[in-house]
Parts: sequence; structure tokens; C-alpha cells
Amino acid sequence: MNLFKTKKTDYTLAAIRLIALVITAAVISIVYHIPERSSINPEDLAGMWAGIAVFMIVLLLVFSIRKADEWERAIVLRFGKFRRVKGPGLFFLVPLADRIAQIVDIRVRVSDFSTQKTLTGDSVTVNVDAICFWLVWDPQKAVLEVENYIDAVVLSSKTALRNSISSHALSTFLERSDIIEKQIQEDVDKKTTQWGITVLHIEITDIQIPEPLQDSLSRVAQAEREKKGRVLLAEAEIEIAKKLEEAISIYAKNEGAMKLKILTILNEGLKAGNSMMLVPNSMAEELKTKDVFGLAALNEIKKTGGRNDGS
Repeated sequence: MNLFKTKKTDYTLAAIRLIALVITAAVISIVYHIPERSSINPEDLAGMWAGIAVFMIVLLLVFSIRKADEWERAIVLRFGKFRRVKGPGLFFLVPLADRIAQIVDIRVRVSDFSTQKTLTGDSVTVNVDAICFWLVWDPQKAVLEVENYIDAVVLSSKTALRNSISSHALSTFLERSDIIEKQIQEDVDKKTTQWGITVLHIEITDIQIPEPLQDSLSRVAQAEREKKGRVLLAEAEIEIAKKLEEAISIYAKNEGAMKLKILTILNEGLKAGNSMMLVPNSMAEELKTKDVFGLAALNEIKKTGGRNDGS
């Protein structure tokens, strides 16, 4: 066993101990130096034993020094009873009386857990994976009230997840997982609060369902999307029909507007250039009579060959 190591390789604490031992040994060797003689008298022997005793006492004191990091708290017991919570920084233990029962990390932790083959409320077998964010806010309760508080948090979270799965349908997990996560977090936190532990958040990371059911859900989702598409198309047709009804009422009251609409349709069709449009004779005669597009003027220009009267 290496006396210069703590729970981790803490070189700072080991260096402090080593320096203290070296200084103590040097002082003892100077104060209780015994010159070389053929025989040792009782006074020199008593001084040697006194030096050894001082060295042992210093040794105990040196190894009573402990150090905790900023995020650590040490639970100190004295003769088996709780004494106090130490840390962070350097602190001392009474030799042979105090001991560190456990060092608690008070940072936020993440623990993963899962349930295997659990039935949902609608009798579907699923495997759910989740993670739990939690922290210890009272190290004394966490160590003294629970044998292993880490396992207690994980097992409590797993139990709450199983209960939540069995009380909700699969669709709830797929569509509103935030409700499930909130319920699990509240259930676990009620239990862990008395241990000095707070559950901050539960997050469902994966939901695995049987492959045959995956195909069925895929077809259902596809049918649902097609249904929504048709509903949207029907709603659009209704809106178009309403607008057309309004347009018809306007054109019925204004004959000129109706004729302009007809001419606009003809103009758009003629712009294509690669299509043929059939126009009723009545419309053609009316256009020719009224010379809407200047057809009479165009024919006159063709007959004169593009010359005017002054040429």
C-alpha cells in the first residue's frame, strides 16, 4: 500500500506529506544526534527513543491531512458516528478516531437506464431508453440514509419509467414524450428528496417497437398524410369556388367586364404561340365589327402595301 496516495493520484497532498516527513526527520537527527562511541549510555538511548516517538506522532499528524476538490464533500465519522461534512480544500482528521466514510460528488450527474419488453397501456411491447440528470444537495443524507444512493436513483427512475409506460398508450410516447418525462421526473424526485437528492430532468432517448408494428405504423402515418392532403385540397377547392361565385356575380352585373375577361383569356392563349384556339363565329364577327384588336386597320395596311395617301 502506497502511503503517499489518496483516492486518486493526488501529487499535491503527497508532496505536502513527504516534505513534512523529511523536515521532521532532519530536525530529529539534528536534535537527538548521537556521536559515535563504543558504548551508548542510558541518556543517549532515552533521547533516541524520544526522537522515534516524536517522528511517529508527526507521521500520524501528516497522514491525518486530507484534501477535497471544489465539487467534493467528505463525510467524516468519529468512532463510527457522524461528525461533520468536510471540504472543499485541506482539512484534518483526528488520528485513530476519525475516518472518511465516503466522498460525495455534488456536481450534476447523468445516469442512463432502460426498460426491457414493457407493455404500454394499449398492450404494445416496447423497449425504452432514457437518461436522468440529478445532483446531491445534502451529502449527509445521501450517505447516511441510503446504502448506495447512485443505484437508488437509477432503480427508482427505472421503476417510474415502467409505471409510466404501462399507464400510457404508445401514441402518447411517440407524440407527447415531454408529458411522460415530466411525470417520471416528478415521481422520482418525490422519493429522492428525502435522501438529499434532486432529479432535475428525465429525457427519453429511444423507443424501440417490434418491426411488424413499425410497418403498420408506417402505413397508418402514410394514410394519415394522404388524408390531410386531400382535406387541404378540398378546402382549397371550396375557397376557389367561393371566389368564382363572387366573380360570376360581378360579371353578371357588368357586361363590359365580362367581355374584357373573354378578351384577356384570348390574349393569354394567343401568347403561347404553339396552340390553336377555336373562337365562336359570333365572337369573331363582334370583334371584327368593333375592331377591338385593330384588325380592320391591319387589313387596310396589307392592301395598300404599307403606303399611305401622301406617297
